[in-house]
Amino acid sequence: MIDTITSFWQYEFFRNALAAGILASIACGIIGSYVVVKRIALVAGGISHTAYGGIGLGFFLGINPIVGAAVFSLAAAFIIVWIRQKSSQYEDTLIAIMWAMGMAIGIYFIGKTPGYAPNLMSYLFGNILTIPTDDLLIVAILDLIIAGSTVLLFKEFRALTFDEEHARIAGLPTTLLNLLLFCLVSLTVVALIRAVGVILVIALLTIPAAIAVQYCRNLQSMMTLSIGLGAVFTTIGLMISATENIASGATIVFVAGIAYLISFFARPFISRFLPR
Repeated sequence: MIDTITSFWQYEFFRNALAAGILASIACGIIGSYVVVKRIALVAGGISHTAYGGIGLGFFLGINPIVGAAVFSLAAAFIIVWIRQKSSQYEDTLIAIMWAMGMAIGIYFIGKTPGYAPNLMSYLFGNILTIPTDDLLIVAILDLIIAGSTVLLFKEFRALTFDEEHARIAGLPTTLLNLLLFCLVSLTVVALIRAVGVILVIALLTIPAAIAVQYCRNLQSMMTLSIGLGAVFTTIGLMISATENIASGATIVFVAGIAYLISFFARPFISRFLPR
């Protein structure tokens, strides 16, 4: 792998891709830990697919599609929190409707965009090898927002994640905290779109954290391990993708999925060597 990195390092597209993988891993490691522990993967999936509507609108208006995705995914976060407050028993159904509507809106606006049709595959399944420098800057800014918010509200988010009812009784503004957390999920989704695409984003958001939760005793170590795993998965997937000329997003998720299966079956053996 080191030889492959060295040979490809001379190319700007590869350097951008490697940086994007590391930046995306920071976001998915932090927020993915909350998603896995709080069990809101369906919410994250609904937000990611709703973001596709913003991508289509971005193409239609001639603005950066990632900006459009950010607007739509943040709007989805607000709607989901409102749904949870007003009619929680229909939450799954309404999120599924948003999921489908986001995809439909994106396809509609892309179809209405004049001129050459954009490459939908890069946004649906990701193509980290084509990420431009401008998008790297956007992802870096999103990482700063996500990391900064997590540091400032770590205790509150931890209470909300592990026991929301107890947090409410303790006087924490759980509705506002849920809104902030879902907004951070939205920003993470946007950070991952160019790496693995709308359809596969939920996998990279959850798999590193799902592995880390098996071996970590606290949220901080879980986030740290998740970030490291995400960086490893994206780097290995990037290597395979570049050398074998296959889809980068699917390759990254495939590597992560194989790692999860290995971790799951090897856990009894690995646990013997971990501190108790």
